[in-house]
Amino acid sequence: MALHWFSPPVPVRTEGGGSTRKVSNAEAAAEELLKWTNHGLQWNLAMHVCVAVIADEMEPEECRKAFLAAAKEEGLVLRSSD
Repeated sequence: MALHWFSPPVPVRTEGGGSTRKVSNAEAAAEELLKWTNHGLQWNLAMHVCVAVIADEMEPEECRKAFLAAAKEEGLVLRSSD
């Protein structure tokens, strides 16, 4: 299975560990979303978009946008990634 890459990566603070992860594909975005304890509106949208991208139903850039919005909602974005 090929990864669904997007650019630039979205740098986020990981929950619990306080380390940094640069998320650059839909699979990694979904993996990171599953670790989050809060599942807000943007989280739900991002998860749906990740699944659609992995199923080749949407473009990876849409995943980046949705993941970035979810990370901002959770306060996990480390710097401006727009």
